[in-house]
Amino acid sequence: MSTNPKRYTITAALPYTNGPIHIGHLAGVYVPADIYARYQRLTGNDVAFVCGSDEHGVPITIKAKKEGVSPQDVVDKYHAIIKKSFEDFGITFDNYSRTSAQIHHETASDFFLELYKKGEFIEEVTEQLYDEEAKQFLADRFVIGTCPKCGNEEAYGDQCEKCGTSHNATDLINPKSAITGNAPTLKETKHWFLPLDKHEDFLKEWILKGHKKDWKPNVYGQVKSWIDDGLRPRAVTRDLDWGIPVPVEGGEGKVLYVWFDAPIGYISATKEWAEREGKDWEPYWKDENTKLVHFIGKDNIVFHCIIFPSMLKAEGSYILPDNVPANEFLNLEGNKLSTSKNWAVWLPEYLEDFPDKQDVLRYALTANAPETKDNDFTWKDFQARNNNELVAIFGNFINRVVVLTNKYYNGIIPEPSDYSQVDEETLAAVKAYPDVIASSIERYRFREASQELMNLARLGNKYLADEEPWKVIKEDEARTKTIMFVALQIASALATISEPFLPFTSSKLKSILNVSSSGVEMSWEDISTKDILLPAGHQIGKAELLFNKIEDKDIQAQLDKLEASKKANEAANKAAEPQKEEITFDDFTKLDLRVGTIIEAEKMPKAKKLLVLKVDTGIDTRTIVSGIAESFTAEEVIGKRVTVLVNLAPRKLRGVESEGMILMTESPEGKLVFVNPDANQDVANGLQIS
Repeated sequence: MSTNPKRYTITAALPYTNGPIHIGHLAGVYVPADIYARYQRLTGNDVAFVCGSDEHGVPITIKAKKEGVSPQDVVDKYHAIIKKSFEDFGITFDNYSRTSAQIHHETASDFFLELYKKGEFIEEVTEQLYDEEAKQFLADRFVIGTCPKCGNEEAYGDQCEKCGTSHNATDLINPKSAITGNAPTLKETKHWFLPLDKHEDFLKEWILKGHKKDWKPNVYGQVKSWIDDGLRPRAVTRDLDWGIPVPVEGGEGKVLYVWFDAPIGYISATKEWAEREGKDWEPYWKDENTKLVHFIGKDNIVFHCIIFPSMLKAEGSYILPDNVPANEFLNLEGNKLSTSKNWAVWLPEYLEDFPDKQDVLRYALTANAPETKDNDFTWKDFQARNNNELVAIFGNFINRVVVLTNKYYNGIIPEPSDYSQVDEETLAAVKAYPDVIASSIERYRFREASQELMNLARLGNKYLADEEPWKVIKEDEARTKTIMFVALQIASALATISEPFLPFTSSKLKSILNVSSSGVEMSWEDISTKDILLPAGHQIGKAELLFNKIEDKDIQAQLDKLEASKKANEAANKAAEPQKEEITFDDFTKLDLRVGTIIEAEKMPKAKKLLVLKVDTGIDTRTIVSGIAESFTAEEVIGKRVTVLVNLAPRKLRGVESEGMILMTESPEGKLVFVNPDANQDVANGLQIS
């Protein structure tokens, strides 16, 4: 691979089209990939940044069956949602494609056929689980049974989500079809396998020797573990009707396994883009002077570092990835992100709740990126990053510079006089930042790069605070002009260098500084090489706030949303209490249950949970102390019809004698509920319940 690539092919993991994008996807894959692509374009490089919707596989068919629609309906819906939210968030894919597209079906079929003709597959007849009633073979996710390792009774056919063990569907104990619930039978079927063991020596040489120093330790370590464990043949076809048909004799009723077809989606997306732009796609995948970089999450490492490279190597004409800078996982408020439990921050919802704050989320996710270990996103940290850094440092510096330039010089950049030593040191420091930030980006250290960007804003703030132009202007107008000229050079540098990280802010700042329309727009290199970025006499615009403070109430609304999800999950998972020990009919007849009405109620002093109630039981009026004050106020229980156990032995609670018990149950959300007699007026107080 050339040390000075002629072009860059940058891929971002294809999102699966059974739900919207959430912050875990953004932090792990799409924000770092976009920073890298934007930076490469800014430095003048030829870039193809591609992605697309991954639309095949069993979860799509399961969702379609549940919703009573076709798989195509499911993928069309989520493809549109995902594509729009990426666009609204400012992810600059050169092409966002989809694996249900005709060009992808053709590309994946041709790739399979090429390997087939070369004899790169093994054909095997194996016994697979078959649902006689549904008349179909059961793919992994259509089988549920007991995990042979941990005993979890809800394990899938390919993996137990409780203990994390991978296995074959035939390893499950008591397997059941997820379609009909029946016990499946074993039936012979033919499939094609990619013999990964054949590629072990190549992978050891290419990765374990060739990339020991430049690949991230988390990626290298996982790959080494897989190779050390010994690679085995892996099926590339499946018995399904949703996907790309297997294009050879004997492939009827079978499709390409989704893990085989999805990475080929990068190639078909590049082809689609090149066709649209009137370019040749092949150099982006077949020229040694191209740098190929895959941005993925850690759950995709095996596919991009072992399986896809083995496929490319077997085909023979493709380049291999130069790097696969996979990130670890992002947790949310101390818990793992879970789409099924709605424990996530969904991108479409964020864009709705925080309009025009795309850059705040980009910055918060980058500054806290899970680059080497799992990290935790909290709404309080998000608020602090915005208020204490973007507003107080970056935004504050720009606002002061623009306001003062308009106030002193009607927005026209003043002519500087001689630079002081501080001026020269400051301008020299500004020139150093592009290389410092570039070095971090080139090593995929985006968190570090984002902090260096903020350090440039800090440099500007410190310069203004130390030089105090608002004081100096009273005695030395010439010096003030120089101070403001220097400050404006820093602002101009920020407008360009911030673009990969804060693209919406960069665009707004360029507009305020009037750089786009006046021919003084800078490239990345200009910041390092030019002595003057914004010349004297250049007219800038009026001040606009780049960032606004985020209030506590906005953050609380998000925390409340998560709390509601947590309660809904608890309610859904709440199992009924097991039956108590058996009693006789005689035991039951000892209970005297009566219909009653609460006629008075007051809070027990210094007791958080207790209400003191007066209850008309029909046989008397008595005092009952009840622990319901956290669910009801005294006012709202007056007049309630209730069920009372009247022959319970009296007992004193905080000095008040309680003469009975009111029957209650608990809702799934943990709120107490009265076990009420029928509201029928014929049910009078004192009637026995039997």
